[in-house]
Amino acid sequence: MGRGRKNSKKEALEACFEIPEGQTVMQVVSSRGSNLIEVMDDTGFKTLALFPAKFHKSLWIKRGNYVLVEESDRERALEAGNKVTCAIVQVLFEEQVRTLRKSSRWPQGFNVDKRSAVTATAGSDANVHKLDLHSEKEQYEEYSSDEGLPPLEANCNRHYPRELHLTSNEEETSDSDS
Repeated sequence: MGRGRKNSKKEALEACFEIPEGQTVMQVVSSRGSNLIEVMDDTGFKTLALFPAKFHKSLWIKRGNYVLVEESDRERALEAGNKVTCAIVQVLFEEQVRTLRKSSRWPQGFNVDKRSAVTATAGSDANVHKLDLHSEKEQYEEYSSDEGLPPLEANCNRHYPRELHLTSNEEETSDSDS
């Protein structure tokens, strides 16, 4: 019987870590609901993985994180037409990812630097985009009264309710009801 939620975080933080046979590293693409996570392997193939209940409320994952996935029956599940083809065994933390990148077991597809991938795919358009960003930065520096401060970004975590617009008929009826 498994240890459950109580020791799952302690197990995840263990210092010495190796990838067992039958398990592989995948990158989280998005969350699809309560316990379904969309993951991508090093070749770019996306699939759904099951996030076990023992990890709920103790370990959190977000886009870009790496997870260790049990994929023993992946081919059989794909042939049967199942959308969920693997199960998440462990969430990898930054220290574990760093040590795995140094080892030979780290998938080569995840070693590509994001900046070099963008410039390789964009080609000459990347140089034009860099020039546009440089000119925008110069324009911002000209008109900015804040010396050396970066521009503020909108807080996307807050959802403000929209204002309710009443027509003139609705305003008259609401005033007469009072």
